Amino acid sequence: MKIIAMIPARYAASRFPAKLMQDLSGKPVIVRTYQAAVNTGLFDAVYVVTDSDIIYQTILAEGGNVLMSKKEHECGSDRIAEAVTDMDVDIIVNVQGDEPFTDRESLHGVLEVFKQDFEKEIDLASLMVRITDEDEIKNPNTVKVIVDNRNFALYFSRSPIPYPRAKGDYTRYYKHKGIYAFRKRALMDFQRLPMLPLEATEKIEAIRYLEYGKKIKMVETTVTGIEIDTPEDLERAKAAWK
Repeated sequence: MKIIAMIPARYAASRFPAKLMQDLSGKPVIVRTYQAAVNTGLFDAVYVVTDSDIIYQTILAEGGNVLMSKKEHECGSDRIAEAVTDMDVDIIVNVQGDEPFTDRESLHGVLEVFKQDFEKEIDLASLMVRITDEDEIKNPNTVKVIVDNRNFALYFSRSPIPYPRAKGDYTRYYKHKGIYAFRKRALMDFQRLPMLPLEATEKIEAIRYLEYGKKIKMVETTVTGIEIDTPEDLERAKAAWK
Protein backbone atom coordinates (compact mmCIF):
# COMPACT_ATOMS: atom_id res chain seq x y z
CA MET A 1 0.00 0.00 0.00
CA LYS A 2 1.11 3.52 -0.74
CA ILE A 3 0.61 5.57 2.43
CA ILE A 4 0.95 9.34 2.76
CA ALA A 5 0.34 11.85 5.54
CA MET A 6 -1.54 15.09 4.95
CA ILE A 7 -1.48 17.92 7.47
CA PRO A 8 -4.31 20.42 6.84
CA ALA A 9 -3.26 23.84 8.09
CA ARG A 10 -5.48 26.91 8.41
CA TYR A 11 -3.97 30.17 9.56
CA ALA A 12 -7.20 31.37 11.15
CA ALA A 13 -8.56 29.59 14.22
CA SER A 14 -11.54 30.71 16.28
CA ARG A 15 -10.12 29.85 19.71
CA PHE A 16 -6.46 30.65 19.05
CA PRO A 17 -5.78 32.69 15.88
CA ALA A 18 -2.49 31.94 14.10
CA LYS A 19 -1.75 29.12 16.54
CA LEU A 20 0.11 27.06 13.91
CA MET A 21 2.64 29.86 13.49
CA GLN A 22 3.29 30.27 17.22
CA ASP A 23 6.85 29.59 18.35
CA LEU A 24 7.52 26.20 19.93
CA SER A 25 11.13 26.06 21.06
CA GLY A 26 12.53 27.88 18.04
CA LYS A 27 10.21 26.72 15.26
CA PRO A 28 6.52 27.29 14.44
CA VAL A 29 4.03 24.68 15.68
CA ILE A 30 3.20 23.59 12.11
CA VAL A 31 6.89 22.93 11.38
CA ARG A 32 7.22 20.86 14.56
CA THR A 33 4.15 18.83 13.55
CA TYR A 34 5.47 18.30 10.02
CA GLN A 35 8.83 17.14 11.34
CA ALA A 36 7.18 14.79 13.84
CA ALA A 37 5.18 13.13 11.03
CA VAL A 38 8.27 12.75 8.84
CA ASN A 39 10.31 11.37 11.73
CA THR A 40 7.88 8.48 12.26
CA GLY A 41 9.26 6.91 9.07
CA LEU A 42 5.82 5.46 8.32
CA PHE A 43 4.95 7.43 5.19
CA ASP A 44 5.95 7.43 1.55
CA ALA A 45 5.48 11.21 1.69
CA VAL A 46 4.27 13.91 4.09
CA TYR A 47 2.53 17.09 2.92
CA VAL A 48 1.15 20.23 4.52
CA VAL A 49 -1.94 21.49 2.68
CA THR A 50 -2.92 25.06 3.51
CA ASP A 51 -4.92 28.13 2.52
CA SER A 52 -2.27 30.44 3.99
CA ASP A 53 0.63 31.97 2.10
CA ILE A 54 2.47 32.46 5.40
CA ILE A 55 2.27 28.76 6.26
CA TYR A 56 3.07 27.81 2.66
CA GLN A 57 6.25 29.88 2.62
CA THR A 58 7.27 28.69 6.09
CA ILE A 59 7.11 24.99 5.16
CA LEU A 60 8.80 25.70 1.82
CA ALA A 61 11.65 27.47 3.63
CA GLU A 62 12.12 24.36 5.79
CA GLY A 63 12.45 22.19 2.68
CA GLY A 64 9.10 20.49 3.30
CA ASN A 65 6.35 19.37 0.95
CA VAL A 66 3.50 21.86 0.89
CA LEU A 67 0.40 22.36 -1.27
CA MET A 68 -1.85 25.39 -1.55
CA SER A 69 -5.61 24.80 -1.45
CA LYS A 70 -7.47 26.10 -4.48
CA LYS A 71 -10.83 26.39 -2.74
CA GLU A 72 -12.32 27.42 0.59
CA HIS A 73 -13.10 24.40 2.77
CA GLU A 74 -15.28 23.77 5.81
CA CYS A 75 -13.00 21.14 7.32
CA GLY A 76 -9.65 19.39 7.04
CA SER A 77 -11.04 16.32 5.27
CA ASP A 78 -12.36 18.46 2.40
CA ARG A 79 -9.02 20.25 2.12
CA ILE A 80 -7.16 16.94 1.96
CA ALA A 81 -9.62 15.43 -0.52
CA GLU A 82 -8.93 18.27 -2.95
CA ALA A 83 -5.19 17.76 -2.59
CA VAL A 84 -5.17 13.99 -3.20
CA THR A 85 -7.74 13.83 -6.02
CA ASP A 86 -5.14 13.06 -8.68
CA MET A 87 -2.64 11.23 -6.44
CA ASP A 88 -2.05 7.49 -6.76
CA VAL A 89 -2.34 6.54 -3.08
CA ASP A 90 -4.13 3.89 -1.04
CA ILE A 91 -4.19 5.27 2.50
CA ILE A 92 -4.15 8.93 3.54
CA VAL A 93 -3.45 9.84 7.15
CA ASN A 94 -4.82 13.16 8.36
CA VAL A 95 -2.42 14.51 10.99
CA GLN A 96 -3.74 17.58 12.81
CA GLY A 97 -1.47 20.59 12.42
CA ASP A 98 -1.71 21.45 16.11
CA GLU A 99 -0.32 18.10 17.33
CA PRO A 100 3.48 18.47 17.38
CA PHE A 101 3.75 15.48 19.73
CA THR A 102 2.43 13.08 17.09
CA ASP A 103 4.07 9.73 17.86
CA ARG A 104 5.08 6.72 15.80
CA GLU A 105 3.51 4.07 18.04
CA SER A 106 -0.02 5.47 17.75
CA LEU A 107 0.19 6.01 13.99
CA HIS A 108 1.62 2.53 13.49
CA GLY A 109 -1.39 1.08 15.34
CA VAL A 110 -3.81 2.92 13.06
CA LEU A 111 -2.04 1.74 9.89
CA GLU A 112 -1.93 -1.87 11.09
CA VAL A 113 -5.74 -1.85 11.01
CA PHE A 114 -5.68 -1.66 7.22
CA LYS A 115 -2.96 -4.26 6.83
CA GLN A 116 -5.14 -6.74 8.72
CA ASP A 117 -8.38 -5.72 6.98
CA PHE A 118 -8.42 -8.48 4.37
CA GLU A 119 -12.14 -8.01 3.64
CA LYS A 120 -11.67 -4.24 3.23
CA GLU A 121 -14.65 -3.48 5.45
CA ILE A 122 -12.94 -0.57 7.19
CA ASP A 123 -13.33 2.84 5.57
CA LEU A 124 -11.22 4.76 8.03
CA ALA A 125 -9.43 4.33 11.33
CA SER A 126 -8.78 6.72 14.18
CA LEU A 127 -7.45 6.96 17.72
CA MET A 128 -9.06 7.13 21.13
CA VAL A 129 -7.58 7.52 24.60
CA ARG A 130 -9.30 6.74 27.89
CA ILE A 131 -10.10 9.76 30.05
CA THR A 132 -11.07 9.84 33.72
CA ASP A 133 -10.94 13.53 34.64
CA GLU A 134 -14.50 14.76 35.22
CA ASP A 135 -13.78 18.24 33.84
CA GLU A 136 -12.40 16.78 30.63
CA ILE A 137 -15.34 14.39 30.30
CA LYS A 138 -17.76 17.33 30.58
CA ASN A 139 -15.70 19.72 28.43
CA PRO A 140 -17.43 20.29 25.06
CA ASN A 141 -14.04 20.93 23.45
CA THR A 142 -13.18 17.28 24.19
CA VAL A 143 -14.84 15.03 21.62
CA LYS A 144 -15.91 11.72 23.12
CA VAL A 145 -16.46 8.46 21.25
CA ILE A 146 -18.34 5.26 22.04
CA VAL A 147 -17.61 1.97 20.28
CA ASP A 148 -19.08 -1.49 19.79
CA ASN A 149 -17.48 -4.76 20.91
CA ARG A 150 -15.20 -4.73 17.86
CA ASN A 151 -14.08 -1.14 18.47
CA PHE A 152 -16.07 0.28 15.57
CA ALA A 153 -17.30 3.80 16.35
CA LEU A 154 -20.98 4.09 17.22
CA TYR A 155 -21.06 7.83 17.82
CA PHE A 156 -18.97 10.91 18.58
CA SER A 157 -20.18 13.75 20.78
CA ARG A 158 -19.14 16.84 22.67
CA SER A 159 -21.45 15.70 25.46
CA PRO A 160 -20.42 13.03 27.98
CA ILE A 161 -21.27 9.68 26.38
CA PRO A 162 -22.36 7.26 27.67
CA TYR A 163 -24.69 9.08 30.06
CA PRO A 164 -23.93 7.63 33.53
CA ARG A 165 -27.43 6.76 34.68
CA ALA A 166 -26.03 3.71 36.51
CA LYS A 167 -22.36 4.53 36.77
CA GLY A 168 -20.05 1.69 37.74
CA ASP A 169 -16.61 0.26 37.14
CA TYR A 170 -17.74 -0.64 33.61
CA THR A 171 -18.41 3.02 32.71
CA ARG A 172 -15.55 4.23 30.54
CA TYR A 173 -15.02 7.42 28.62
CA TYR A 174 -12.81 7.82 25.59
CA LYS A 175 -11.52 10.97 23.98
CA HIS A 176 -11.30 11.02 20.21
CA LYS A 177 -7.86 12.07 19.03
CA GLY A 178 -8.15 13.83 15.68
CA ILE A 179 -5.86 11.61 13.64
CA TYR A 180 -7.63 9.77 10.82
CA ALA A 181 -6.42 7.23 8.30
CA PHE A 182 -8.67 6.96 5.24
CA ARG A 183 -9.00 4.66 2.31
CA LYS A 184 -8.90 7.08 -0.59
CA ARG A 185 -12.39 6.15 -1.77
CA ALA A 186 -13.88 7.01 1.63
CA LEU A 187 -12.20 10.41 1.62
CA MET A 188 -13.41 11.21 -1.88
CA ASP A 189 -16.94 10.16 -0.90
CA PHE A 190 -16.77 12.54 2.07
CA GLN A 191 -15.97 15.46 -0.22
CA ARG A 192 -19.07 14.99 -2.36
CA LEU A 193 -21.55 14.13 0.40
CA PRO A 194 -23.44 17.05 1.99
CA MET A 195 -23.43 17.69 5.72
CA LEU A 196 -26.36 16.08 7.56
CA PRO A 197 -28.12 17.21 10.77
CA LEU A 198 -26.01 15.36 13.36
CA GLU A 199 -22.72 16.70 12.03
CA ALA A 200 -24.22 20.17 11.72
CA THR A 201 -25.37 20.01 15.35
CA GLU A 202 -22.18 18.69 16.94
CA LYS A 203 -19.69 20.25 14.49
CA ILE A 204 -17.69 16.99 14.37
CA GLU A 205 -16.71 15.92 10.86
CA ALA A 206 -16.31 12.23 11.79
CA ILE A 207 -20.07 12.06 12.29
CA ARG A 208 -20.63 12.57 8.56
CA TYR A 209 -18.98 9.22 7.87
CA LEU A 210 -21.29 7.49 10.35
CA GLU A 211 -24.39 9.21 8.98
CA TYR A 212 -23.59 7.82 5.54
CA GLY A 213 -22.87 4.30 6.81
CA LYS A 214 -19.07 4.33 6.72
CA LYS A 215 -17.21 2.11 9.17
CA ILE A 216 -14.67 3.73 11.48
CA LYS A 217 -12.31 1.45 13.37
CA MET A 218 -11.06 2.98 16.61
CA VAL A 219 -7.63 2.10 18.01
CA GLU A 220 -6.98 2.71 21.69
CA THR A 221 -3.75 4.43 22.64
CA THR A 222 -2.30 5.52 25.97
CA VAL A 223 -0.32 8.37 24.40
CA THR A 224 -2.12 11.61 25.18
CA GLY A 225 0.29 14.22 23.79
CA ILE A 226 -0.67 17.89 23.82
CA GLU A 227 -3.09 19.38 21.30
CA ILE A 228 -2.56 23.12 20.97
CA ASP A 229 -6.04 24.64 21.03
CA THR A 230 -5.39 27.53 23.41
CA PRO A 231 -2.52 29.78 24.56
CA GLU A 232 -2.44 27.73 27.75
CA ASP A 233 -1.91 24.55 25.71
CA LEU A 234 1.02 26.24 23.97
CA GLU A 235 2.65 27.00 27.31
CA ARG A 236 2.19 23.36 28.36
CA ALA A 237 3.77 22.25 25.07
CA LYS A 238 6.76 24.53 25.62
CA ALA A 239 7.26 23.11 29.10
CA ALA A 240 7.04 19.53 27.79
CA TRP A 241 9.30 20.06 24.75
CA LYS A 242 12.76 18.66 25.29
